[in-house]
Amino acid sequence: MTGWRPDPLGPGWEQRTLALSAADPDLVATVVRRAPDPGAAPGGSAVLHVHGFNDYFFQTHLADAFAAAGHTFYALDLRRCGRSWREGQVPHYVDDLAEYRADLGLAARLLREELGHDRLTVHGHSTGGLTAALWADSPGGRGAVDALVLNSPWFDLSSRWFHRVVSTWVLDSLGPVDRMRVLADGPSAYSWHLHADNGGRWTYDRALKPAEGFPVRAGWLRAVRRGQARLARGLHIEVPVLVCTAAGSGPNARTNPLLDAQDTVLDVQQIWSRAPRLGPDVTLVTVPGGIHDLALSADGPRAEYLRTVTEFLARVQGDRAA
Repeated sequence: MTGWRPDPLGPGWEQRTLALSAADPDLVATVVRRAPDPGAAPGGSAVLHVHGFNDYFFQTHLADAFAAAGHTFYALDLRRCGRSWREGQVPHYVDDLAEYRADLGLAARLLREELGHDRLTVHGHSTGGLTAALWADSPGGRGAVDALVLNSPWFDLSSRWFHRVVSTWVLDSLGPVDRMRVLADGPSAYSWHLHADNGGRWTYDRALKPAEGFPVRAGWLRAVRRGQARLARGLHIEVPVLVCTAAGSGPNARTNPLLDAQDTVLDVQQIWSRAPRLGPDVTLVTVPGGIHDLALSADGPRAEYLRTVTEFLARVQGDRAA
């Protein structure tokens, strides 16, 4: 691990690189945090945010919300994503979602062992939600995390059953022999609409989160489908899990009048049906007016989402202390 250094988010933000491979110095993950006050007491409750595909951490208001509720906030840019991408790497590519166990494990060790946090919640969005759930159910994840918060987790393909089955069969055949084959590429109305230059509410580095997205490759999608299949068979996550989604889904098109009030990336009903398979302690909440990334929704739904999350953490941590 390197030391903390200034982060491009600006004054008061810093990052730390986690080396993932002695053989490949470019294979890293990156932890981001708001620089602590010199007199701040170490330890306490930490929240670790994990982004989704075509994403990285820029949502500073998440840190504000968790800090106001008494949690120290960190974000993790996974290998080959965001701050962790290096020249020559295929952005966001992995052959197996289990590769991310090392990223999450090192980050958890940093927060618990070096920084002294005695409670850790992982906040995962979309693909990051699926990744966090699989890690929490793995030998290295059990005991490392105290709660999960999943923001529109990607639990299944957003298509009909027949197409899901056929596409999975094709991926299992194609993935091992032509893993870099591009299966999907091009602009997303959802991603385009988020940025302030296009009428949205947010500003971020569009080189790290482009409106056209990064190409979806056969090997990567095969890894996602295999992770989703593991979830479908049932996980055994023993810690409390909060799953939040928008109230409904709609087309990912600029002509959709509810583009700013629906999940236009995933089918929320699929998330609802899969959520109980995470483990015995799952709370499912829908946020009316929310979008795919509930933390980037309009003011009202965003506030409702953040209130739901912080109240959930207050309850489960209170239960633990009782």
